[in-house]
Amino acid sequence: MLELYDLNTDFSQSQNLADQHPDKVKELKELFIAEAKKYQVFPLDASVAARIVAPRPNITAGRSEFVYTHPMVGLPQGDSPMLLNSSYTITADIEVPQGGAEGMILTSGGRFAGYGFYLLKGKPVFLWNLIDLKRVKWEGPEALTPGKHSIEFDFKYDGLGVGTLAFNDMSGLGRPGTGTLKVDGKAVQTIALPHTLPMILQWDESFDIGSDTLTGVNDADYQPPFTLTAKLDKLTIKVDRPQLTEEDIKKLEESQATAVDGRPIHHLQGGPQ
Repeated sequence: MLELYDLNTDFSQSQNLADQHPDKVKELKELFIAEAKKYQVFPLDASVAARIVAPRPNITAGRSEFVYTHPMVGLPQGDSPMLLNSSYTITADIEVPQGGAEGMILTSGGRFAGYGFYLLKGKPVFLWNLIDLKRVKWEGPEALTPGKHSIEFDFKYDGLGVGTLAFNDMSGLGRPGTGTLKVDGKAVQTIALPHTLPMILQWDESFDIGSDTLTGVNDADYQPPFTLTAKLDKLTIKVDRPQLTEEDIKKLEESQATAVDGRPIHHLQGGPQ
């Protein structure tokens, strides 16, 4: 399907004039095809998103479980567990001293996108910062008592995952999911997210355990470094990445064939004459 806009009067491209000026659409289409052939731009490639999120070689490749027993900071995003577009479970085994504890257990990202798992005035918190537009917080009802505790955040993702990108289809990304915060095996809060982050976290931040470097995911709760004052015995991250079924693949192949052989959308910008 071809679209036509008059940028002299409609810079936002809200009024499609193609039906009113079929001759102009035909003319511009012929000009576009001629230039495209001249500069060898066919076939058109719309796989920019797929290339952006394509996996690069790193130490997490092929792994679905990660265990940490000591604080560490500054791990680049590309060398840390990727939680986007997947189900996952994060479990922190900690020991709270007399007088209580606070601080960052695990964080990745920062002020403009990312997540944080921390103790706030003794209460366990898991927070998703959705590109600084919205912050969703799961919080325990009371401060943890002195002694050993296991706190867990479990997230169930409802989408097909990054596998759809192999078919130049982004429908598997940024889908809904449901998160549950648990304390010592007991669920304390469950929240459903209608949307999740689809591609990357804040690229200039890092993956940190035991404190938070650079910017925090929620300035209203804490200021970095927000060092954890509880003893971290073990932090476990398990990632369950969606796998496409044969039926999923068939549907995606059919959709891809339609996009290629049907009527792809092109935008022709200019004013009717």
